[in-house]
Amino acid sequence: MESNFVDYVKILCRSGKGGRGSMHMRRAKYVPNGGPDGGDGGRGGHVILRGNRNYWTLLHLRYQRHVFATNGQAGGKSRSTGADGEDRYIDVPCGTVVYNAETGEYVCDITEDGQEEVLLKGGRGGLGNWNFRTSTNQAPRYAQPGEPMQEMAVVLELKLLADVGLVGFPNAGKSTLLSTLSSARPKIADYPFTTMEPQLGIVSYRDGQSFVMADIPGIIEGAAEGRGLGLRFLRHIERNSLLLFMVPGDADNIRKEYEVLLSELGKFNPEMLDKQRVLAVTKCDLLDAELMEMLREDLPEDLPVVFISSVAQVGLTDLKDILWKSLNSESNKLAAISQKETLVHRSRDFSFIHDEEDDIDLSVEDEDEDDEEIIEEEWDDEISDS
Repeated sequence: MESNFVDYVKILCRSGKGGRGSMHMRRAKYVPNGGPDGGDGGRGGHVILRGNRNYWTLLHLRYQRHVFATNGQAGGKSRSTGADGEDRYIDVPCGTVVYNAETGEYVCDITEDGQEEVLLKGGRGGLGNWNFRTSTNQAPRYAQPGEPMQEMAVVLELKLLADVGLVGFPNAGKSTLLSTLSSARPKIADYPFTTMEPQLGIVSYRDGQSFVMADIPGIIEGAAEGRGLGLRFLRHIERNSLLLFMVPGDADNIRKEYEVLLSELGKFNPEMLDKQRVLAVTKCDLLDAELMEMLREDLPEDLPVVFISSVAQVGLTDLKDILWKSLNSESNKLAAISQKETLVHRSRDFSFIHDEEDDIDLSVEDEDEDDEEIIEEEWDDEISDS
């Protein structure tokens, strides 16, 4: 069954061409020397991205392969300006990043509801011959053509907006924790890579407060080089304020697994190493108090550590307290503000990503237009026999 969660889409966008200016010469009864009165052409339509909080996926764009704005209309007589082309709006969920599909260059970022970014500008309309009249050239018989349209194939990538991101190997208990703390119901099974797509859940806290937690598919060693599913979904925790690392208590070496996860995040994006981190040792119902104290001595000392069991409901209150305190700490707020102001998106290399989106041919045949043809002089129909 095809998933409804789509976080990667490639589409072809094209703005509208500007309308040509008119080269009309006025000829009316009782006006023997009317002169030029050709109007300007209309502006071509823009292609505009718009943030919409009612969307949480790019599914609505999967089968909308082409987004074309309309062309501006040509100018007319009596200095009439042609109609502007119709703009095309692309509604996307908040957290969508746009890249040039051919070069991988970052284009823009949509993070707020109602935010608008002009992806492609429509061509300006050409000036009519009325604009070129001078004392020495009182009857110009030329006008400007409209500016050409712009075209670009773009890749839209969705990065989920959440407060806490869960990081761990497959079957570390991430989905179980999310289902226990929130109303989310991710698929839970006893085999690796049960989670095939990111999941969001709202975790309730004291006094009606809450925060958003994101679960991504498990990461394995070498994910930054393309192994497993983690590489594709690691971008969903790039915006998270805090990272919750989850390592099972029955692991051979908890510290080593934590360091492997941290290393994979650093290879994918070094800026992720600057985020606040919390380590949760899961499945602690399999451990006794003495063993937990022995394990604690070998755990990292530069971050908070909490032992939890989602099934036995052990340590979950302490975990939420630590997460809430870290999220609302002054250092974390300053880091979030600094990240928002100085967030730099790196160019992407899409050559290693093979997706069903890449198999679709986005090319289209150009429509036959007469905008580039030689403009002949237009004459007013109001000429009458005297």
